[in-house]
Amino acid sequence: MSDSSSYYLNQFKRSLLIVKKNVKVYYSKGPVIIFGVVLPMFLFLAYFIGRNISLHEAFPGLLGMTVFFSSTSVGPTIAPWESRLKTLERLICSPISLWSIFLGDVLSSFLFGFLISLIPLILGLILEVAFINYFLIVGVLILGTMCFSAFSILLSAYPPSDMPSTIMMLTSLIRFPLIFISGVFAPLSALPSWGIILSSISPLTYFVDLTRVALGGGNYYPLYLDLIILAVVGVLFFIVAVSIHKHTILKRFS
Repeated sequence: MSDSSSYYLNQFKRSLLIVKKNVKVYYSKGPVIIFGVVLPMFLFLAYFIGRNISLHEAFPGLLGMTVFFSSTSVGPTIAPWESRLKTLERLICSPISLWSIFLGDVLSSFLFGFLISLIPLILGLILEVAFINYFLIVGVLILGTMCFSAFSILLSAYPPSDMPSTIMMLTSLIRFPLIFISGVFAPLSALPSWGIILSSISPLTYFVDLTRVALGGGNYYPLYLDLIILAVVGVLFFIVAVSIHKHTILKRFS
């Protein structure tokens, strides 16, 4: 094994240790439970109850909200909490690269989001929501959860605050508008032209579009375009997040 391969393998192993630590510390935190589990459930009930709409038609929105909120509930809280507890300062002084630290945060957010998102998926199967393509829905779930998990690390990058409440307030200002412009509550074909332009900004739009395909519904964008955008945007989110954290990390200790 070459030196570079050995280096990246060792860094990845250290990222897995970060994941183990995050699972133990952050999965039971109040904001994570509220924003990752409770909030999408109540948003869906408020949307679904009292409307003449079938569960099959509403399911893409339910899954989209669950994946988006659960995947972005862990990541934004880690950096400010660790800054306040001074554990982030100890981490960056240890033999682990900065990107490995945040890769661990992304993977822990991915694990939480994926596990929580299995709940509506299983309920859909129990309630006989017809999936046309099971491989596609699982693949989309993995790809979308990873993309939104990378987005969650970007949400915590700026400002470099050690106050979790500040970061959660700012992330809420970003996440809620994205929910309402992403075709969660209405298919893109029913939106006006300006609504479609706004929807194209959000990566959640492409996740919901793919979910509708897996359920046998019509997709607005080509299948390959949805997949490519989710993958490319997820990588860009991570690269930009690490870059911003790199330039602001010392401000967290001042």
